[in-house]
Amino acid sequence: MKTCARSPLKINIKDVATGFIGGFLSILALSLLTTMTSNLWLMAPFGASCVLAFGIWNAPLSQPRNIIGGHSVATFVGLVMYHSFGNNAWTLGIGVGLAIAAMMLTKTTHPPAGADPIVVILGASPWSYIFTPVLIGSILIVIVALIVNNLRSNRSYPTFWL
Repeated sequence: MKTCARSPLKINIKDVATGFIGGFLSILALSLLTTMTSNLWLMAPFGASCVLAFGIWNAPLSQPRNIIGGHSVATFVGLVMYHSFGNNAWTLGIGVGLAIAAMMLTKTTHPPAGADPIVVILGASPWSYIFTPVLIGSILIVIVALIVNNLRSNRSYPTFWL
Protein backbone atom coordinates (compact mmCIF):
# COMPACT_ATOMS: atom_id res chain seq x y z
CA MET A 1 0.00 0.00 0.00
CA LYS A 2 3.03 2.25 -0.03
CA THR A 3 3.63 4.36 -3.07
CA CYS A 4 5.72 7.31 -4.07
CA ALA A 5 3.47 8.11 -7.01
CA ARG A 6 1.66 11.42 -7.16
CA SER A 7 -1.81 12.15 -8.44
CA PRO A 8 -1.81 12.53 -12.24
CA LEU A 9 -4.70 15.00 -12.00
CA LYS A 10 -3.90 18.54 -13.05
CA ILE A 11 -5.62 21.76 -12.01
CA ASN A 12 -6.86 23.89 -14.88
CA ILE A 13 -8.81 26.98 -13.85
CA LYS A 14 -10.87 26.96 -17.08
CA ASP A 15 -11.87 23.34 -16.40
CA VAL A 16 -12.74 24.23 -12.81
CA ALA A 17 -14.92 27.11 -14.02
CA THR A 18 -16.61 24.93 -16.64
CA GLY A 19 -17.37 22.27 -14.03
CA PHE A 20 -18.77 24.84 -11.64
CA ILE A 21 -20.93 26.57 -14.25
CA GLY A 22 -22.25 23.32 -15.76
CA GLY A 23 -23.08 21.73 -12.42
CA PHE A 24 -24.62 24.94 -11.12
CA LEU A 25 -26.83 25.50 -14.18
CA SER A 26 -27.99 21.87 -14.39
CA ILE A 27 -28.95 21.49 -10.74
CA LEU A 28 -30.37 25.03 -10.58
CA ALA A 29 -32.65 24.30 -13.54
CA LEU A 30 -33.85 21.03 -12.04
CA SER A 31 -34.35 22.69 -8.63
CA LEU A 32 -36.35 25.54 -10.16
CA LEU A 33 -38.50 23.09 -12.10
CA THR A 34 -39.18 21.26 -8.84
CA THR A 35 -40.29 24.43 -7.05
CA MET A 36 -42.35 25.71 -10.01
CA THR A 37 -44.23 22.47 -10.70
CA SER A 38 -45.78 19.69 -8.68
CA ASN A 39 -43.16 17.22 -9.95
CA LEU A 40 -39.88 16.11 -8.44
CA TRP A 41 -37.11 16.84 -10.97
CA LEU A 42 -34.07 16.08 -8.82
CA MET A 43 -32.40 12.94 -7.53
CA ALA A 44 -29.02 12.63 -5.83
CA PRO A 45 -27.28 10.69 -8.64
CA PHE A 46 -27.73 13.72 -10.92
CA GLY A 47 -25.05 15.55 -8.92
CA ALA A 48 -22.59 12.77 -9.73
CA SER A 49 -23.68 12.84 -13.38
CA CYS A 50 -22.74 16.52 -13.47
CA VAL A 51 -19.24 15.70 -12.19
CA LEU A 52 -18.79 13.40 -15.19
CA ALA A 53 -20.56 15.60 -17.77
CA PHE A 54 -18.56 18.72 -16.90
CA GLY A 55 -15.46 17.52 -15.08
CA ILE A 56 -14.57 14.47 -17.19
CA TRP A 57 -16.61 15.44 -20.24
CA ASN A 58 -14.57 13.40 -22.75
CA ALA A 59 -14.70 10.05 -20.90
CA PRO A 60 -16.81 7.31 -22.50
CA LEU A 61 -19.01 7.04 -19.40
CA SER A 62 -19.78 10.79 -19.59
CA GLN A 63 -21.37 10.77 -23.04
CA PRO A 64 -25.09 11.45 -23.70
CA ARG A 65 -25.82 7.79 -24.48
CA ASN A 66 -24.40 6.82 -21.10
CA ILE A 67 -26.00 9.59 -19.06
CA ILE A 68 -29.50 9.21 -20.50
CA GLY A 69 -29.35 5.49 -21.23
CA GLY A 70 -27.61 4.54 -17.99
CA HIS A 71 -30.12 6.37 -15.81
CA SER A 72 -33.06 5.00 -17.81
CA VAL A 73 -31.85 1.39 -17.77
CA ALA A 74 -30.87 1.41 -14.08
CA THR A 75 -34.10 3.09 -13.02
CA PHE A 76 -36.15 0.58 -15.01
CA VAL A 77 -34.35 -2.27 -13.24
CA GLY A 78 -35.01 -0.63 -9.86
CA LEU A 79 -38.69 -0.15 -10.67
CA VAL A 80 -39.09 -3.78 -11.77
CA MET A 81 -37.40 -4.99 -8.59
CA TYR A 82 -39.44 -2.74 -6.31
CA HIS A 83 -42.81 -3.38 -7.92
CA SER A 84 -42.15 -7.12 -8.15
CA PHE A 85 -40.48 -7.84 -4.81
CA GLY A 86 -40.75 -4.74 -2.59
CA ASN A 87 -38.17 -3.03 -0.44
CA ASN A 88 -35.73 -5.35 1.30
CA ALA A 89 -32.01 -6.01 1.48
CA TRP A 90 -31.90 -8.56 -1.31
CA THR A 91 -33.93 -6.45 -3.77
CA LEU A 92 -31.50 -3.58 -3.19
CA GLY A 93 -28.49 -5.83 -3.84
CA ILE A 94 -29.97 -7.60 -6.85
CA GLY A 95 -31.28 -4.29 -8.19
CA VAL A 96 -27.83 -2.70 -8.22
CA GLY A 97 -26.18 -5.84 -9.58
CA LEU A 98 -28.75 -6.20 -12.37
CA ALA A 99 -28.52 -2.49 -13.18
CA ILE A 100 -24.75 -2.77 -13.61
CA ALA A 101 -25.14 -5.84 -15.82
CA ALA A 102 -27.92 -4.24 -17.89
CA MET A 103 -25.93 -1.04 -18.42
CA MET A 104 -22.89 -3.05 -19.50
CA LEU A 105 -24.96 -5.17 -21.90
CA THR A 106 -26.54 -2.07 -23.45
CA LYS A 107 -23.26 -0.10 -23.57
CA THR A 108 -24.83 2.61 -21.39
CA THR A 109 -22.62 2.26 -18.29
CA HIS A 110 -22.82 5.42 -16.19
CA PRO A 111 -21.49 5.05 -12.61
CA PRO A 112 -23.92 7.51 -10.96
CA ALA A 113 -26.83 5.45 -12.33
CA GLY A 114 -25.70 2.52 -10.21
CA ALA A 115 -27.41 4.33 -7.32
CA ASP A 116 -30.73 4.60 -9.15
CA PRO A 117 -32.16 1.24 -8.00
CA ILE A 118 -31.40 2.20 -4.40
CA VAL A 119 -33.13 5.57 -4.84
CA VAL A 120 -36.13 3.94 -6.53
CA ILE A 121 -36.55 1.06 -4.08
CA LEU A 122 -36.01 3.07 -0.89
CA GLY A 123 -38.25 5.83 -2.20
CA ALA A 124 -41.06 3.40 -3.15
CA SER A 125 -41.13 5.17 -6.52
CA PRO A 126 -44.02 4.90 -8.96
CA TRP A 127 -43.50 3.81 -12.59
CA SER A 128 -43.73 7.47 -13.68
CA TYR A 129 -40.37 8.07 -11.94
CA ILE A 130 -38.61 6.79 -15.06
CA PHE A 131 -39.94 9.84 -16.97
CA THR A 132 -39.90 12.46 -14.22
CA PRO A 133 -37.29 12.99 -12.92
CA VAL A 134 -35.06 10.39 -14.60
CA LEU A 135 -35.51 10.70 -18.37
CA ILE A 136 -36.30 14.41 -18.53
CA GLY A 137 -33.70 15.27 -15.87
CA SER A 138 -30.92 13.36 -17.60
CA ILE A 139 -31.85 14.94 -20.94
CA LEU A 140 -31.67 18.39 -19.34
CA ILE A 141 -28.18 17.63 -17.96
CA VAL A 142 -27.06 16.55 -21.44
CA ILE A 143 -28.49 19.71 -23.03
CA VAL A 144 -26.61 21.89 -20.53
CA ALA A 145 -23.47 19.79 -21.15
CA LEU A 146 -23.83 20.29 -24.90
CA ILE A 147 -24.01 24.06 -24.46
CA VAL A 148 -21.46 24.61 -21.67
CA ASN A 149 -18.81 22.16 -22.89
CA ASN A 150 -18.96 23.43 -26.47
CA LEU A 151 -18.49 27.04 -25.40
CA ARG A 152 -14.86 26.06 -24.91
CA SER A 153 -12.84 25.98 -28.15
CA ASN A 154 -10.78 23.02 -26.95
CA ARG A 155 -13.80 20.84 -26.14
CA SER A 156 -16.05 18.94 -28.49
CA TYR A 157 -18.93 17.31 -26.65
CA PRO A 158 -20.09 14.66 -27.18
CA THR A 159 -17.21 12.51 -28.34
CA PHE A 160 -19.81 10.01 -29.63
CA TRP A 161 -23.60 9.63 -29.76
CA LEU A 162 -24.15 5.93 -30.38
